[in-house]
Amino acid sequence: MPKDIPVSNGNLLFNFDSDYRIRDVYFPLIGQENHSRGNPFHFGVWVDGRCSWMGPEWEKNLRYHDNSLVTNVVLRNTAIGIELHCHDVVDIDLNVYMKKVEVKNLQGKERHVRLFFSHDFHLYGNDIGDTAYFDPRTRSIIHYKANRYFLISCSGTGKPGVTYYACGDKEVGGREGTWRDAEDGKLSGNPISWGSADSTIGIWLNLSPGWKAECFYWIAAGKHYNEVAQLNRDVIEKTPQRLIKRSSDYWKAWVQKEARSFGDLPKTVTEIFNISLLILRTQIDNRGAIIAANDSDIVRFGRDTYSYMWGRDGAFVAAALAKAGYLNVCMKFFDFCSRVLSEEGYLYQHYNPDKSLASNWHPWLVDGKEVLPIQEDSTALILWALWIHYQRSKDIEFIRPFYNKFIKKSADFLVTYRDPETLLPIPSYDLWEERYGVHSFTVAAVIAGLRAAANFARLFQDTSLAEEYETVAEQMKEGLVMHLYHPGLKRYARSGYRKDKGYELDEVIDVSLMGLATLGALPHDDPRMVETMKAIRRQLWLKTPIEGCARYQNDIYQLSDDSPKGIPGNPWFISTLWLGEYFIARADNLEELHEALPYLEWCGKNALPSGVLAEQVHPLTGSPLSVSPLTWSHSAFVWVVLQYTEKFNSLKK
Repeated sequence: MPKDIPVSNGNLLFNFDSDYRIRDVYFPLIGQENHSRGNPFHFGVWVDGRCSWMGPEWEKNLRYHDNSLVTNVVLRNTAIGIELHCHDVVDIDLNVYMKKVEVKNLQGKERHVRLFFSHDFHLYGNDIGDTAYFDPRTRSIIHYKANRYFLISCSGTGKPGVTYYACGDKEVGGREGTWRDAEDGKLSGNPISWGSADSTIGIWLNLSPGWKAECFYWIAAGKHYNEVAQLNRDVIEKTPQRLIKRSSDYWKAWVQKEARSFGDLPKTVTEIFNISLLILRTQIDNRGAIIAANDSDIVRFGRDTYSYMWGRDGAFVAAALAKAGYLNVCMKFFDFCSRVLSEEGYLYQHYNPDKSLASNWHPWLVDGKEVLPIQEDSTALILWALWIHYQRSKDIEFIRPFYNKFIKKSADFLVTYRDPETLLPIPSYDLWEERYGVHSFTVAAVIAGLRAAANFARLFQDTSLAEEYETVAEQMKEGLVMHLYHPGLKRYARSGYRKDKGYELDEVIDVSLMGLATLGALPHDDPRMVETMKAIRRQLWLKTPIEGCARYQNDIYQLSDDSPKGIPGNPWFISTLWLGEYFIARADNLEELHEALPYLEWCGKNALPSGVLAEQVHPLTGSPLSVSPLTWSHSAFVWVVLQYTEKFNSLKK
């Protein structure tokens, strides 16, 4: 089930699924400890002797308030005659998640309504040794284990604090949890449970015919009791209503800080731009890690997640945010990269948010020979993104410490990590993390990284080093044309595999070949590049009602059993946007620029109503597939919109 409307402050992240159930709770590092393990926190209504949990019988409209990371959710259940209007936010300063609920009675009689909130915590990601208890000192429910504390409280018509509650067991002896016990409209008042513990609280409301009532619910996160107790006092003193407003005001100021002209882009595109900026911020840990995605449902595929910092994904996000004017957001990201860079000058596949090395499926042996288990494009793209950051900021004092410890170190690695005969990079893994070889995209990324390093060398008056980096970049460009162009197909090949003489070329058409132009390795109007682009558009554009661009031919990743036969793969947002980016780059007039519009509009059509972009969508239904949201999808959207508006403004002059 896709995740939607994430809310975060960089320390605490809550994800909802499409049924408006809390499914992921990350704290204190975004992406590292998921304290729900992906299990749903049930939210429901009891009225007239019937309990209804959020699910299919509720009409749901999940969105954000305009230009804000405060949600605007409308839920309607005609069977029980109740409508809910909810607002969710994580406070900008306090590690507190808050929900405002406005309950409307749709029937012409007075009614007693009970709201239930259940909590299926798995602290530190497991269900062993948790405790849930009612704390009379704070009149709240507290879940804790070791150094993780979550305090749950509420306010309705009376004094703030929990009045109706139950603590219980789950996943033991067939027990499902206290949410099941709440279905009769009552809670036991059991004050403590341990082991695999859960809890449910209730809020009682009386509603006259057609009337509304409002209440608030919050979860404070901390590392010890005193911390969450103080957070609870802060919420009560400042009031949830005021805290929600201050967060809303901040996010509106944050997302609107840059004066923008979107040219002639349609509203369906521009509306998602600001949402994308906000969603990008939810996936960035305050200590620098840019997380690829925090959708726990992917754990069910391969028993791993996307909750890691990939250098490649992070570089694209950092470049987009720099171009959009959000320079401070990613300064810690570059510091993160410099701290995890190996002594030899490369990044491994990916890292945990605490900078430790994450899981890795790249072997150290290929065909019996020792290799580096890396994607060289990740290292190179950080250099590319750092130069974009500098171009926008001109902050030489920020850059200076990185020159020796990161820029020169990683650029020197790129220089030495190449074939002495062809002068192309030594094989590494491709950007899709599937193949080991010499890949056109990797070559383009290395060229872009070395050119960025040369720019930095010139900046610091290191002339000879700048010339060396430029020379190597040019040699790689020549090697690319000589060895990775397929004369029989009259286009570039995805990859090459080293043989005694030259390379055996991979003829599969792959959208990553667009990187040859978009990263500047080749001119966009180079005839060979033009033919490559035409092949991508012809062979990877889906001929289904949804359309969109696949990654490469015969891509089976996340392909559903009910997908049409003969399609190249599922449509991806980044693939579709890369096509649009190419058309923007080659446009010499407004008519040509408008050829890029359908690719941006496709993203608008296939976003969730909230504006969230998944990794890929179903080729027939357009429903999200794989992770949602994907940080890379949103950064690509921001980047291409900015490319479009820049080109539009230049053509209008």
